[in-house]
Amino acid sequence: MPLLLSVLRRVVTMAEFQTRSYTSGTASMAFVTVPNIEVGKKLAGDIVKNKLAACVNIIPQVTSIYEWEDKIQEDSELILMIKTLTVKIDELSEFVRKNHPYEVAEVISAPIENGNPPYLEWISKVVTVTGNQKK
Repeated sequence: MPLLLSVLRRVVTMAEFQTRSYTSGTASMAFVTVPNIEVGKKLAGDIVKNKLAACVNIIPQVTSIYEWEDKIQEDSELILMIKTLTVKIDELSEFVRKNHPYEVAEVISAPIENGNPPYLEWISKVVTVTGNQKK
């Protein structure tokens, strides 16, 4: 019986999500590079804990080649792929700047045009738009 109730709840939830429509650009992906896994896990955890994002993926083994102080640099980094609401991007950027070890932290974003409706709805439910962040 508990299994049947669980299945029924999922079916009802999926049907509920399917009847809603996603407004293109409501959610965004942000990308932040970090120097190592320790910094990545700490920053990702704090971002999610503070309701600035619903999910952060840590993508390992990225080679970055860039110009810094008139020299071409090559570094091994990781990328944080952050799923959040577009209205939270400025707050997310400020949080990263204050908590990132780089002098100039990379924070870039792009709106999510389309995707799996239940996933996009989940982002909206998890990320708070008001100031209810955990300290």
